[in-house]
Amino acid sequence: MSILQHNFQGTPAVLAAAVFGGLGLLWLYRKLRRRQALASLHGKVVLITGASSGIGEACAHAFHQVGCKVILTARRLNELERVKTEIIAQSAKGKTDAPKVLQLDVSDLESIPEKMKEALAFHGRIDVLVNNAGMSYRGSVKDTKMEVHQKVMLVNYFGSVAVTTAILPHMISKKSGTIIAVSSIQGKLAVPFRTAYTASKFAMQAFFDSLRAEVAQYNIRVGVSSPSYVQTNISVNAVRGDNSQYGVTDANIAKGMSAEYLADEIVLQAATGEEDVIVGPFIHRLAPHLNVLFPGLMRMVMKLRAKKGIE
Repeated sequence: MSILQHNFQGTPAVLAAAVFGGLGLLWLYRKLRRRQALASLHGKVVLITGASSGIGEACAHAFHQVGCKVILTARRLNELERVKTEIIAQSAKGKTDAPKVLQLDVSDLESIPEKMKEALAFHGRIDVLVNNAGMSYRGSVKDTKMEVHQKVMLVNYFGSVAVTTAILPHMISKKSGTIIAVSSIQGKLAVPFRTAYTASKFAMQAFFDSLRAEVAQYNIRVGVSSPSYVQTNISVNAVRGDNSQYGVTDANIAKGMSAEYLADEIVLQAATGEEDVIVGPFIHRLAPHLNVLFPGLMRMVMKLRAKKGIE
């Protein structure tokens, strides 16, 4: 066997070792970078809307676990106290920053400025704002009352805008801050029988995209998190076109990611400053891009989906 043949036969093993070694180094680099980013959140004050259940509750646990001082807000005061108690019970020994609780109804727009003053009084600052409070909807356009469109838009869009604009002067004055909007993949890709919901999430996406450009000069970071299906009670609590409760767990929701998984991704987004993140399976993350590249194809897919009815 010639030297040339010998070297050629050994090449695949060398290449495999180089590829796996490179992937290993990349994995280690990303893990160290993630750990460093999360460490930067230690001691930050984080206000979370809709923290009494689901994604908001999971975010409360996740931010507290990385050393943040969390302020829990929602309408249901008894549920906020439950979340607070559970966080304290699960905290590591020696952790003294128990969550603060503030009753807040984001649909009561006039009350929000004073409520945010109360929130600021807890620690004298808010470093991270997580706009998570929201509601969903299931129904056909022809059977949906105008009050339902208004209700969903009020909670999902105007509520987030009101909380953000109430906190914004404080962040501008200290020239720092992070704002996260928990939107949805349906804020990038409209689907049938979700008109009120998708419209509110598209509006949310547009507002925070515009806001990001305006406040960059003040060192304020704005991120939008757009998850696909998450295992929460969002479909159970959704409203129908007649304003009644939907009361059903969708099959896609039941098979979705856990709220804890999404919460970890939101914490990481707040730490790294990523501006626009889609969270979910590959095909779901790909869909909004296909909608841009092949809009005709996606319109056809949505028409076919509509024939199946509400799901």
